[in-house]
Amino acid sequence: MNGIRFAQNGRRHALLAVIMTCCLLWIGSLISGCSADETQDKKTATASYGKEPVQLVYVDWASEIASANVVKAAIEKKLGRECDLLAVSLIAMWESLAAGDRDGMVAAWLPSLQARFLEKFKAEVENLGPNLQGTKIGLVVPEYVNIDSIEELKTHGAEFQHKIIGIDPPAGLMKTTKTAMEEYELDGFELVSGSGATMTAALGNAIEENRWIVVTGWTPHWMFAKWNLKYLRDPENVYGDEEYISTIVRKGLKRDMPDVYHLLDNFKWSPDDMAQVMLKAQDEDTGYLNAARQWVEENESKVNTWVRRE
Repeated sequence: MNGIRFAQNGRRHALLAVIMTCCLLWIGSLISGCSADETQDKKTATASYGKEPVQLVYVDWASEIASANVVKAAIEKKLGRECDLLAVSLIAMWESLAAGDRDGMVAAWLPSLQARFLEKFKAEVENLGPNLQGTKIGLVVPEYVNIDSIEELKTHGAEFQHKIIGIDPPAGLMKTTKTAMEEYELDGFELVSGSGATMTAALGNAIEENRWIVVTGWTPHWMFAKWNLKYLRDPENVYGDEEYISTIVRKGLKRDMPDVYHLLDNFKWSPDDMAQVMLKAQDEDTGYLNAARQWVEENESKVNTWVRRE
């Protein structure tokens, strides 16, 4: 009888041990399950934050199409965010940032070309400083045109059909060119407005036909890699010395998107970098976005310097 009782007690103890073990496992699973849920919530919150699209604006110039697409490619690859680009007019680019409708742009040619816009909107935007140093503007002709100075244009008006081929009217380059036309007394010339694309198309057609043409030009630009071109000397220094391109963002971007703000604040590259992207993009099978993505892949060490490490 004692043996039977002992055996029964042993079974009871074993059963209790099993029940206690199950309870402990159940409690443990609850605790770990809560931790997993909390971790997943954090991941979901982070993913949702990361999916908030960044809105960048740019003007339809080859240089700014290149820079905007490189920033887009870097934001998407390094920050995991969607980035939307919108091509607008020069004034609309500044107005959209001042109103807070868009997040940023990397296309402010300063200190002179877009100085009037910076002065007008400086209280409503944030200037993060230069992203590219060493730009140049002026009047450009094919190398085969046998004049070398702006002042020579007035004696060769007929060869140029009395036209200077320009870009979009609000551009600082157009305003400066009007000043140059007055300074050099080019009264018989007409400054033809259009866009960066129409200017390069006219230049390409003229070169193909070996005609004389003078255009408003700037560096960096892919046209200098494609054709043999030269700047006309500017003895009166109307077009000034080297300029730079700045990054401008809306007020509150640092608070709302600190990772994007940091990348834009640290975005720096060279005219040679920009020229590489612009030249690749001229292949119709590549285009600007693919050229930008290739450049980001090939220059990862530089791109990494734009990204904050937590």
